[in-house]
Amino acid sequence: MKKQATNVRQHIIDVARTLITHKGYSAVGLAEIVKAAGIPKGSFYYYFRSKEEFAEALLEHYFTHYLVQVEEQLRGSEPARERLLRYFAFWKATQGADLPESKCLVVKLGAEVCDQYDSMRSVLAKGTLEIIGRITACIQQGQNDGSLSANRDAEALAEELYQLWLGASLMAKIHEPEQAFDKAMSATKRLLA
Repeated sequence: MKKQATNVRQHIIDVARTLITHKGYSAVGLAEIVKAAGIPKGSFYYYFRSKEEFAEALLEHYFTHYLVQVEEQLRGSEPARERLLRYFAFWKATQGADLPESKCLVVKLGAEVCDQYDSMRSVLAKGTLEIIGRITACIQQGQNDGSLSANRDAEALAEELYQLWLGASLMAKIHEPEQAFDKAMSATKRLLA
């Protein structure tokens, strides 16, 4: 793909992410995406064979970008427990903010698309496993540096923490965001004690 084509393809993904973050996958039509991107409808099909293929590309782009952020939060010279708490503080800050570009697409699209689209469920499954893998590695580092108990299965703990924060993100949409994330942070500190 030429550089121009790559830029247009990425532009479509970037513009549509804001729309889909606000409204969801099903509520955003192709006409709305191409209008917001400022391209003809036929051009959309040059870059994506279908809206479903587009959504897969959107999710893949989201995970690629998000995994870089996860790694930034989890790396450093301080004890791994502190790095994990920094990551979850980052989660609270980004998911608690009213910025569409920082919202978690797993929370937004997971329940909506998983029952209907196997290909999107597959992208979500792969991406979430990669996030859990990064958390697992940091927990193992904490078990090695003594900042975390070695008596817990690192992967099971990572999965529990990730699910806790996904749930908090969902509850933050329903109830008071600050309270949902504060409760998740308290539970995280207990789990990492």
